[in-house]
Amino acid sequence: MSGLRLAMPAGALFDGACELLAAAGVARVSEAVFARALMIEDNGTTLIKVRPTDIPVYVEMGAADCGIAGKDVLWESPRECYELVDLRFGSCRMVLAAPEGSPLARGDWSGSLRVATKYPESARRYFAGLSVTAEIIRLHGSIELAAITGMADAVFDITATGTTLRANRLVEVAEAGRSTARLVVNHAALKTKSDAVNALAAALRLAAASHSDEGAA
Repeated sequence: MSGLRLAMPAGALFDGACELLAAAGVARVSEAVFARALMIEDNGTTLIKVRPTDIPVYVEMGAADCGIAGKDVLWESPRECYELVDLRFGSCRMVLAAPEGSPLARGDWSGSLRVATKYPESARRYFAGLSVTAEIIRLHGSIELAAITGMADAVFDITATGTTLRANRLVEVAEAGRSTARLVVNHAALKTKSDAVNALAAALRLAAASHSDEGAA
């Protein structure tokens, strides 16, 4: 694994990535370490802390050999990188949700829908697959507010527990997909650094399986 550059996701997946890297014997890092620098070296691996949505770009462009990214990010921003391992943490679901009592919540999909989301490309593909006409409204803040105020008929967003949806009196209408963290790799690195990449993948796969088994116990 020595000599690899690995892009780490800031935000919700960061702690899980740190735990998995430690369990796999790859590196031991924490938020405090990255508070002093955005790129560090530990145990022969260079780790770069990157905004989650930028990780596929860093990997595709070769600034990082590998990266840890949520499947939801890969859905929204497909890049030329190879998905190597399901890391089994950071589970969430992409769902369509509508206000309680609304026509859509009652199963009425007729007419054109207005749907608010942070994932416009994923939403377009989803509705195209259903042959449903939907106006996609891209937002960056609290998606639920669009449905509460009546600006949108529904929201298309990720949820881990559904708590925020329920708190805003929204109900799930459909599930569009399930997401977990994935190990992605640059195509060139897979060829030129195959031994190191395969060793990293094997270590993370084993650690992910072990954590998953512990969680199920």
